[in-house]
Amino acid sequence: MNKQKTIPSISSIRAGIQAMKDDKQFANDRLRWISNIKGFIMGIFRLAIILGICYVILGPVIGIISSSFFSDADSYNPMVYLIPQEPTLYRYKLASQYLIYWKTMGSSLLYSATLMMLQVIMCSMVGYGFARFNFPFKNILFAFVVVMIVIPTNTIMLPLYTTFTRFDVFGIIQAVKGSPINLMSTPVPMYIMTVFCCGLRSGLYIYIFNQFFRGLPKEIEEAAFVDGAGTLYTYFRIMLVNALPSVVTVAIFSMVWQYNDTFYANLFLINDKIIISKRIANITGSISNVERIMDPKILELFLDAGIVLVMLPIIIIYVALQKQFIEGVERSGIVG
Repeated sequence: MNKQKTIPSISSIRAGIQAMKDDKQFANDRLRWISNIKGFIMGIFRLAIILGICYVILGPVIGIISSSFFSDADSYNPMVYLIPQEPTLYRYKLASQYLIYWKTMGSSLLYSATLMMLQVIMCSMVGYGFARFNFPFKNILFAFVVVMIVIPTNTIMLPLYTTFTRFDVFGIIQAVKGSPINLMSTPVPMYIMTVFCCGLRSGLYIYIFNQFFRGLPKEIEEAAFVDGAGTLYTYFRIMLVNALPSVVTVAIFSMVWQYNDTFYANLFLINDKIIISKRIANITGSISNVERIMDPKILELFLDAGIVLVMLPIIIIYVALQKQFIEGVERSGIVG
């Protein structure tokens, strides 16, 4: 006899599903599966975003580094992409020669380092004052600091130019010498602006130090004052030491921006023997005139080699101080 197949009723199916739902083990497994699937999808999504950002940021840099090793034949070979078939160091040799690389790099690093140290000292003192002391018009003055961050530098280029073309302090210089002095074609205007916390990105540095000092416990200073330490001693020997992450952050920011600055360098007509970022802009013209290389595609390869040479010191600095830099950014509350 053939056994008759029994078809389960709808009610029994519902009862089975409800029993599975009531089973805690099944419920936990289902939640874990759903969580794993969501995590896997989010992981793929994050990886795609990270790869996309890396490509946008690093793609041009990788292209410049690769092109700097191209020979003339590689530059015209449509089959060559990123990896040269006949790599050469000739671009670097000629680029370093016309950049006067080691001498100009030394002058540029010295110029940037001195401005960086001044900015760290002066901006940290101003940030500490805003964080710890109460004085008249404190909020208004800090609002001016914020304005320094957001205001475009192009809007103040004319006042800066006229100020340092005919530089005078309350008429004292004119009374002594008979006329104001012209500080153009020298780095003196940058040092003056930096000392008075009006230099390149000084408003941002004051904000970073202010945020960091506000996060430090006041008990540290109170203990120092009880032991007889003065304000300056407490600041330099205790507070500034504890603010090392923010010091490293500001130092790296300042060093990089001063090193790459061309706006103030062109505004104050600073000699390109001091600032390598100005000299790199003229390298193709120099090579074209002297070496009689007129092909713009070949000249671009020399420019790529010069850019790589200019980037090297900053990359080394960042790699060496990467951990402290990230820690300082996190603790300073910088977002975006």
